[in-house]
Amino acid sequence: MTTTSKNIVAELNKGLKLNGDNYETWSLKVQYVLEEQEALEAINNVMNEHEEGNTAQHRHKREAYDSWKKKNSIARIKLLSTLDDDILREFKDHQRAMDLWNALRKRFGTCSTARNAQNIQ
Repeated sequence: MTTTSKNIVAELNKGLKLNGDNYETWSLKVQYVLEEQEALEAINNVMNEHEEGNTAQHRHKREAYDSWKKKNSIARIKLLSTLDDDILREFKDHQRAMDLWNALRKRFGTCSTARNAQNIQ
C-alpha cells in the first residue's frame, strides 16, 4: 500500500465507528477501506479449506484458500475495529468477515432504513 493510500485509509478511519445510527455511512466507508486494502472480496465470498494433495490443482486451490484466508483476516479485523464497544462485544465471535458483515447489515441496515423513513414523516 502506498503512502497516499495509507493516508486515505487513515482519513476514512478517523472517527469511523458503527454506533447503530450510522450504518449507511459506516458501510460505505468500510467498503472503500477494504477495497483499498484489497480485502473487499472477503465480505462477498467464503472459501472452504480443500483437502491436501500434490497435484497442480491442489496447490492452486491451497494458494487461493490461503489468499482468501489472509483477506478474511484483514476484513474481519477492520470490521471489528470500527464497531462501538457495545456492538463489538455482541458480534466478536463471527470468524468469517462475510458472516460478520451480513449480521451487521441484518441488524443495523434495516434499522437505519426504518429510522430514515420515520425521520421523513
